Amino acid sequence: MATTMLGMLGVLLCALAVRADVMPQADFDLQKVGGTWYLVGFATNADWFVNLKADMKMGTVTLTPQSNGDLEMDYSSLKSDGRCKKMNHLAKKTDTPGKFAYRSHRWGSDDDMRVVDVKYDEYAVFHAIKTKDGSSYIINKLYSRTQDPSQAVLDKFTQFSLEQGVLRKNIAILPKSEPCS
Repeated sequence: MATTMLGMLGVLLCALAVRADVMPQADFDLQKVGGTWYLVGFATNADWFVNLKADMKMGTVTLTPQSNGDLEMDYSSLKSDGRCKKMNHLAKKTDTPGKFAYRSHRWGSDDDMRVVDVKYDEYAVFHAIKTKDGSSYIINKLYSRTQDPSQAVLDKFTQFSLEQGVLRKNIAILPKSEPCS
């Protein structure tokens, strides 16, 4: 009985963490976030992450602001077998600057994404709530203009992810990898 109650409490806490209203950075500037970034940190409360974490490597994302306020995101990363994995999403603007929505056709999820912390020449922290088949989970990503962000930036990302209910073991600082195209 106690085990069942603890399990239910854990599910409730995860659900609350996913529903927490994380706001985008107040002075978000779409044009300044454009350009190429390295994906150096990844954190999630999704179950599938445990099996994939060891194979993840640093990749790149090119963010291209659109004239209508949308944000095109082109990802690429080197897979463990040497092939280049690519993804593209067009994140649609919302009424809130720094908050976007898109459908991930690759994963079949509806994504609500926010740029929660950004220093345009150094780093950006993105927070996404992904919903698929009635279930939601979060993914936090740390982007950096270089492959070597400062320890202070890494610590800030880790702390933010912990505050969102991500377990420390599900926060990864990704190993460097050669860019692919």
